[in-house]
Amino acid sequence: MDLRSIMEHLGRMGNPEDLDGMERFGIPRAGNLGVRVPELRRLARRIGIDSGLAEALWNLGYRETRLLASMVQDPKTLEEGRLEAWLKDFDSWEITDGTILNCFWKHPAAHRKALEWSRREREFEKRAGFVMMAILAVKDKGLPDFEFNPFLVAVAREAGDERNFVKKAISWALRQIGKRNALLNKAAIGVGEELKKSENRAARWIASDALRELQSTGVRKRVRVWKRV
Repeated sequence: MDLRSIMEHLGRMGNPEDLDGMERFGIPRAGNLGVRVPELRRLARRIGIDSGLAEALWNLGYRETRLLASMVQDPKTLEEGRLEAWLKDFDSWEITDGTILNCFWKHPAAHRKALEWSRREREFEKRAGFVMMAILAVKDKGLPDFEFNPFLVAVAREAGDERNFVKKAISWALRQIGKRNALLNKAAIGVGEELKKSENRAARWIASDALRELQSTGVRKRVRVWKRV
């Protein structure tokens, strides 16, 4: 499929009635054709992996073409310069999270970029760093426990950020790291307990949000079973 046929297909799939609902969930109306993500995934399977087409799709600037680009891009051929260029275009939590989940976490520099981006000032660039941490904790089964220690340091360092999309991503990272196994559960709870003592409102919110899950009976039981296996 070429760009023209893809855009024609997206135009047929779009549902303007969905835009109001998306907007309520923080997905901008501008550049949004109203195509649902499962439909984009089906289209991506038809296209297959095509890194050249992915770049062209990304540059069109629509919500759908950017999500689609992240689905058809081969992360191993994505140069770091393009990684950074795409990052600078992130303008919503959906594009941020979707691009990382679909593509970026598989990049060879994912661990390093997570730490670099966690120090960024721009809201969605910083969010990207912590979303990367959360997704690596779930998806990269081969990462040893010690690789998550710098992530926990970053969580503690940046927990004072009051911005909604940043603090939610920090909590997500802390929760996913703490659900990986018993050892990391203990470490993540330790970070949460320290944040709970903070005078900063965002840090206390992150602590409360994360500890509620990390200290639950279901999570503690699951990580103990995981460790034995």
